[in-house]
Amino acid sequence: MKALFNKIELIARQFPQEILTIVARLAIASVFWRSAQTKIAGGEVFGQKWQFYNVTDSTFMLFEYEYALPIIPHQIAAYLATFAEFTLSLTIILGLLTRLSALGLLVMTTVIQFLVYPDAWPTHILWLVPLLYLIKHGGGQLSIDRLFK
Repeated sequence: MKALFNKIELIARQFPQEILTIVARLAIASVFWRSAQTKIAGGEVFGQKWQFYNVTDSTFMLFEYEYALPIIPHQIAAYLATFAEFTLSLTIILGLLTRLSALGLLVMTTVIQFLVYPDAWPTHILWLVPLLYLIKHGGGQLSIDRLFK
């Protein structure tokens, strides 16, 4: 049994960390990018909406009635969340300010977990893993962050 575990560990160590980093970046960015796309109105370029400032009426309604965040007015929360999902997803995909962007999405995930959907922890913990990985390891070799170093 020990020999089997040693063999599995040896194989796992050969797996390039850069692939894990790219998959983590793309996986978590796609979650928030797709969410931002549902909040944005306007035309599309390459099948994607880019007018992050053009928030839909249904988004304002969600923030007012379903999300109902305390302290912050629903209009401001709708704009902030849409802008954050849009920009932080892009920066993570590009590997630009990866750690800071992942931290921003981690804060957003925490707010969603505790103030909006507390029963959705199985989903949020899945988001937590790539975010913590990116905070710890950064954007990797194939990132704009790497060019700045």
